[in-house]
Amino acid sequence: MMGKSSKSDQQQARAAAQRRLAENRRARFNYEILETYTAGLVLQGWEVKSVRGGRAQIGESYVAVSRGELFLLGSHFSPLTAASTHVEAEPLRSRKLLMTAKEISYLIGKTQQVGLTLVPLNLHLVRGKIKILVGLARGKKKHDKRDALQKRDWQRQQQRILKNQY
Repeated sequence: MMGKSSKSDQQQARAAAQRRLAENRRARFNYEILETYTAGLVLQGWEVKSVRGGRAQIGESYVAVSRGELFLLGSHFSPLTAASTHVEAEPLRSRKLLMTAKEISYLIGKTQQVGLTLVPLNLHLVRGKIKILVGLARGKKKHDKRDALQKRDWQRQQQRILKNQY
């Protein structure tokens, strides 16, 4: 269920699906995504090469608020073997997220509410720049997850039945 996401956010998400570099697949299973936002990332040169090479992992990452700023923590960007020797690569360092001050203050206010958190959904390219799709989310209960699995299984069965009929 999408909350207050505008059409432009949904269009951005669809366009991002075409140029996805890394994805947090468990996020949509573990959380109900209420709203989505696109943010920039402060990256070093070797990190950009690593992400473009498909060596970024955001499955275990999360977004934290520190001193009025948003940071991506727990993401792993594997350094390339051909990376420069004078730069010491730190694969697990925290990376600052770039958003407008209005969006940041809104999200900080929302995350202070009980049960809401910020979850990274995917890394993608927008006009040559690496962006991250962040979702304002509420954790799902165990029974909600079971319902989602049952729905997914039922959809697969329907597809199989329709395929066999034709």
